[in-house]
Amino acid sequence: MGAKLDAILNAIVGSLIFSGIGMLMFALAMWIVSKVLPFSIRKEIEEDQNTSLGIVLGSIIIGLAMILSNAIR
Repeated sequence: MGAKLDAILNAIVGSLIFSGIGMLMFALAMWIVSKVLPFSIRKEIEEDQNTSLGIVLGSIIIGLAMILSNAIR
């Protein structure tokens, strides 16, 4: 019983650690994207209703998520 509990706790702790690292890497990547672009992302999407920028940012988010999920495996 104790070995199973230890294995479960190790899996949970590992998942939490990798999730935290993944979220930090994701936040860093989004910060870099916001600094590289010569315009305000918030202004373009919210005020100017720039749908194409929203689609591009969504694609970047999905791509980063795929890369990070494969890196964690």
